[in-house]
Amino acid sequence: MENTPVLIAPSLLAADFLELGKDVDMVNRSEADWFHLDVMDGRFVPNISYGLPVIAQIKKRARKPCDVHLMIEAPERYAAEFQKAGADILTVHYEACPHLHRNIQQIKSLGMKAGVALNPHTPVQLLENVIRDIDVVLIMSVNPGFGGQTFIEQTYHKLSEIRQLIRDSNAHALVEVDGGVSPENAAQLIQAGANVLVAGSAIFSSPDPEKTIAVMKGGR
Repeated sequence: MENTPVLIAPSLLAADFLELGKDVDMVNRSEADWFHLDVMDGRFVPNISYGLPVIAQIKKRARKPCDVHLMIEAPERYAAEFQKAGADILTVHYEACPHLHRNIQQIKSLGMKAGVALNPHTPVQLLENVIRDIDVVLIMSVNPGFGGQTFIEQTYHKLSEIRQLIRDSNAHALVEVDGGVSPENAAQLIQAGANVLVAGSAIFSSPDPEKTIAVMKGGR
């Protein structure tokens, strides 16, 4: 676990949706590892993004795993549909799942890897009883709902805490961080315990997105 390579997951929420195919091709060519796809319902978070039809189209062109982050209420209603659309990893929010263990088992039974996301105010200790069942823990470093927000500094401590919980539990979850991630803080995030860096604006607003991905990939 300690020597796990750093994975980069560009967030297509920041892509140019009129040129989405070109941006998918760029990620395919680049050193990125996953496509990060944010789904928002306007209820769990105060924004609406894209849904199943867009993910299905991205999947047709993607040559790397699709990491689907559900910022929605009652995600269990739609898990099978997201699997059909092409999700390889399906992440649900702790705060949206009163029966979290059941959600995790449902995702795995559908053949996907199971992720659990924590909002900035949610303590990592709340995952203690399911940490060995989870494939990915997503630490939100901004309040979910909008791209381009300012990184919350407390995240570094939180990453260290989740890394310690994984170690103490003899678990194998990857630690993903999403929000305000950039080449400037990538190395510090990795040092704090992150394995997977999600970046949207920092990549897609860059004059050379492929170079930016390469810089973040070498963030040690």
